[in-house]
Amino acid sequence: MDISKRLWLIGGTTESAALARAIASLGLPCTVTVTTKAAEALYPQTTKLQVLVGRLDAQQLWQFCQQQQIAAIVDASHPYAVEISQMAMRAAEEQQLPYLRFERLAVQAQADNSSVISLDSFDTLLAGNYLQQQRVLLTIGCKALPLFSYWQDKSTLFTRILPTATSLETAIAAGFKSERIIALRPPVPAILEKALWRHWDISLVVTKASGVAGGEEVKREVAAELGIPLVVITRPVLEYPQQTSDLAEALAFCRNQVQG
Repeated sequence: MDISKRLWLIGGTTESAALARAIASLGLPCTVTVTTKAAEALYPQTTKLQVLVGRLDAQQLWQFCQQQQIAAIVDASHPYAVEISQMAMRAAEEQQLPYLRFERLAVQAQADNSSVISLDSFDTLLAGNYLQQQRVLLTIGCKALPLFSYWQDKSTLFTRILPTATSLETAIAAGFKSERIIALRPPVPAILEKALWRHWDISLVVTKASGVAGGEEVKREVAAELGIPLVVITRPVLEYPQQTSDLAEALAFCRNQVQG
């Protein structure tokens, strides 16, 4: 094994944490990048697995790859973290580095689930009349909440966010009252999901197509059971050089790039 070669694992998801543990078990040198201090706790602490906290911009990527002696990139970022994926693919092309997209499995939609409304973007949702006079639960992360400020006076908006200070500050700044915010880390079990929707008398739920790990499957089941419409914002479509949802396949890629 060439000890100077390192993997760059773009993390922050449960899938990336599982892959990082597998990489660590093989003793492969790897640098994991995450954007928050809270995400750092997802990863094992070993001599060969380094976790860096912070956002990288396009200008920093070249220096990062050179300093870390990156031999290959494994992109296990969130399905909606389009910017870092695009930057990583550009860096891989410019520096001639192998790139693999490791993405969580999408939830298979049920043909008979009439409660689900699939939309291609938040813009499409906000331009329509979907939210008018509804009691809406937004389970979309905190970054998109400011987009809904216009609708605060035209509907009753609730949100479920991660239990972090940044998420709470963003929600409040977007006009959400404290009694309409709940902080929970997914996945949320169906019994709790159902209880929350009933407690707030929710008439519409908005979520992302975030897969099983993001609780999408549970939300689809609860929406069908309670007869509450569920708006699902579909994943952005990117053209990846290589892509897999199989952990063994991703691990084989990592091993080949460092050991090969």
